[in-house]
Amino acid sequence: MLTRAYRFPLNSSLVPAGEPLLEIRDVSLRFGGIRALSDISFTVRQGHVHAVIGPNGAGKSSLLNCTSGLYRPQEGQILLHKRDENGKESTHDLARSRPHRIARLGVARSFQNIELFGHLTVLENLMLGRHIHMNHRLLTSMVWFGPARKQEVRHREFVEEVIDLLQLQAYRHHHVGALAYGIQKRVELGRALCVEPALLLLDEPMAGMNAEEKEDMARYILDVHELRKVTVMLIEHDMNVVMDISNRVSVLDFGKLIGDGTPDEIRSNQAVVEAYLGADA
Repeated sequence: MLTRAYRFPLNSSLVPAGEPLLEIRDVSLRFGGIRALSDISFTVRQGHVHAVIGPNGAGKSSLLNCTSGLYRPQEGQILLHKRDENGKESTHDLARSRPHRIARLGVARSFQNIELFGHLTVLENLMLGRHIHMNHRLLTSMVWFGPARKQEVRHREFVEEVIDLLQLQAYRHHHVGALAYGIQKRVELGRALCVEPALLLLDEPMAGMNAEEKEDMARYILDVHELRKVTVMLIEHDMNVVMDISNRVSVLDFGKLIGDGTPDEIRSNQAVVEAYLGADA
């Protein structure tokens, strides 16, 4: 349970709750003659935990890679809607943007296979998540005083909040490569959170975990969602977790969208049951 209020500043780019934050429109992705995604369309709304499920090879990770800029789809749009502090709205097509630009727009992600720097400490890995917010000039960077020092302190304060939220205090100065797998997954979530995302993409955040670790990770995701008002789009195979924490679920099979609705609607969708959930779902 959380024991104190956290000081995370709310992301100023948030659209109102319930409005479209991310629109995936007719996205298709091919690798040579292989069609990984075929005309995928659905909407992720602000304030939701939106799960993407499906069998292995269904195209889930490919869709996240398109959203984060690692892949560029041949067709379709991935539209991120933002609103500034003056209420002015803007729309950005992530399908035509580079990864660093997408990160600056407020989209962060974790990976199915852990992508941390094992020779660095937990604190150093989390500080790397702050790099897109660091803007001091070369001269002040070379000498640690004045604006550079103040900025470093602010970023360190933010990282300490993340450490507290994810209960990583005991591992702060440990090298990541020496930590247990479940802790590493938590660190990767923390690094994504240090980007200050409006949209958090999680690729199988509970893969390889035991039941207790999954329960903890689900709680951390909900804490992030509720405290920071972060919209979450996640890929996950544990259907109990998906149905418990998600507001909406989209289902892929062989690169095609075969279902999109609330958890209850997905449970009763016959095409989804036959393709993925099974008769006992």
